Amino acid sequence: MLIHPQFDPVAVHIGPVSLHWYGLMYLIGFALFIALGRIRIKQHPDCGWTNQELDDFLTWVVAGVILGGRLGEVLFYQPAYYWQHPGEILAIWQGGMSFHGGLIGVLLAVALFARKKGITFLQAGDFVAPLAPTGLAAGRIGNFINGELWGRVASPDLPWAMVFPKVDALPRHPSQLYQAGLEGLALFVILWLFARKPRPTGQVSAVFLMGYGSFRFIAEYFRTPDAGIFGQSDIISMGQWLSTPMIAAGIGLWVWSIQKKTA
Repeated sequence: MLIHPQFDPVAVHIGPVSLHWYGLMYLIGFALFIALGRIRIKQHPDCGWTNQELDDFLTWVVAGVILGGRLGEVLFYQPAYYWQHPGEILAIWQGGMSFHGGLIGVLLAVALFARKKGITFLQAGDFVAPLAPTGLAAGRIGNFINGELWGRVASPDLPWAMVFPKVDALPRHPSQLYQAGLEGLALFVILWLFARKPRPTGQVSAVFLMGYGSFRFIAEYFRTPDAGIFGQSDIISMGQWLSTPMIAAGIGLWVWSIQKKTA
């Protein structure tokens, strides 16, 4: 049985400025987004994107992730708490970012940028989708470092069961790392390999929606359920409620892309 290391939430002190691990993980995620995007542009010179457009788009992505992620946390998961503590809504360095809220923010950013660029929403989504999972993995590692979003109680015989001292003395699943592996690394490999060949418009986006939704649904069985707007349940969690429409939308988009190709 392992003990969570209880990391100092501050990664670097530079004079009066402190860089928190959570923020550092987001910076790493955005850096990987740019690096992987440049590789895709080089591998697919006919993709219609330039390095400059990718750099410009990152600004839109950052705004979508941060604003959408924080508002999602406030509205989906802890509306009562933030209603009583409105001053903490902007305290993102303390953690508390909703993926599903961030996804809505990024989808809005994709729609606006696609319109500016003169391409369809799905064309932009298909290019962006393979670049996202490594950032998701970085975010989950940030959750682990913060010791937040801990897992459900596990058997003490599980070799990697971990005690999170700030919670209790019970062995738990390190669900943050499960999610980093599933929603991050595994989804990245699937999308990266799938997107190497030309696909009908919308299919790469469909794989992202189905893949993330399914992996998140599975991982929620090992994560302590969050109390959200639908209450707290061990049967179906808030994360699973929010992931179900993603899976359905992915299936619908996949079917639509096939029908459009064969029409």
